[in-house]
Amino acid sequence: MVLLAPAALALLAGLDAALLLLGLPAPVRVERWADVHGPLMVLGFVGTLVALERAVAVRRRTALAAPALLGLGGLALLTPLPLTVGQGALVAGAAGLVAVYGVVWRRQGSAALAVQGLGAVHALTAALLWLAGSAVPHLVPCLTGFLVLTVAGERLELLRVAAPGERVEDAVWALGLGWTLAAALALAVPTVGWTALGAVVLGLVAVLVRHDVARRTVRGTGLPRFMALAMLAGYGWLAVAGALWLVAGPVLAGPAYDAALHAVFLGFVTSMVMAHAPVILPAVLRRPLPYRPVLHVPLALLHLTLALRVLVGDARGLDVVVQVGGVGNVVAVLAFVVLAAGSVLRGPDAAPPPGRVPGRTPATTPTATPAAAVALAPGGPR
Repeated sequence: MVLLAPAALALLAGLDAALLLLGLPAPVRVERWADVHGPLMVLGFVGTLVALERAVAVRRRTALAAPALLGLGGLALLTPLPLTVGQGALVAGAAGLVAVYGVVWRRQGSAALAVQGLGAVHALTAALLWLAGSAVPHLVPCLTGFLVLTVAGERLELLRVAAPGERVEDAVWALGLGWTLAAALALAVPTVGWTALGAVVLGLVAVLVRHDVARRTVRGTGLPRFMALAMLAGYGWLAVAGALWLVAGPVLAGPAYDAALHAVFLGFVTSMVMAHAPVILPAVLRRPLPYRPVLHVPLALLHLTLALRVLVGDARGLDVVVQVGGVGNVVAVLAFVVLAAGSVLRGPDAAPPPGRVPGRTPATTPTATPAAAVALAPGGPR
């Protein structure tokens, strides 16, 4: 809980900065927050969550240094301290995350883990480039690479249960390397690099969607269906960003930049966070986050308002529509946090289903223990 607190503060400050960037009133008006919005959300918020989950799975106290440093780096960005203090802490935290993946690799290496480790290398690269003075728009290939490759590796890890074959693992690993090459080219030869990045993104989406179990579980009910809807919608937004980069090449400002950036970070990443929160947070907090149908409300609101923002506001250059969609995005994220927190506090429903004896599972139905669900869930304990 202590290590989650900086991530929560980074999220709230990032949402505040989002309103400032939209030119709207915000609870706290600190212009610096708007300047650090991207790295704060990616490394200070999501990066801390990813590192914390990995540290808990490793079961080493020293591994907690990675999420602690990322969280402290995010907090430092919000203070009057020199910007380099926060940047330096983010570099150290990202390096710690790479080291944690090294520990896991020595225990049991796999293609899925290699893809996630490559994502952590992208996080470290982005933090180093930012510390060296690179502008945030030039960090986008590495920042997106960190989160997308982390998710891709975890989805690939889950796919191993269905034994998809080495070809799928090789394809995802090759695309991960292709992302790294495209990110490097985006700095040296932007026109070539960004176009290549778009092609890699579309290729990765095609492979993951083709083999992801979400295509089957979306026909189910309850939590599996909720997770599948969130993941499939996320893949759709990632494809939108890939298509933009493939067609437009370098987009470092303006409506296309807003569209591509938020298609990835809101449409894909935030949707994936919502999808996995009911199984990952209990593994970290040791407290259940029961699924309830009301979680569909912020998920639907997120995607509807993002479609309004990107497909109408950005596409047609309508600033007012972008603002309306942006406010809807903020409300959706806050609503999910509130509902998830309320579900944790309320706890599981006490009454057992009709015809069931508490504490027992009928022999005619397959068992599905919470531990098994967490173990099979992407990002769960290994």
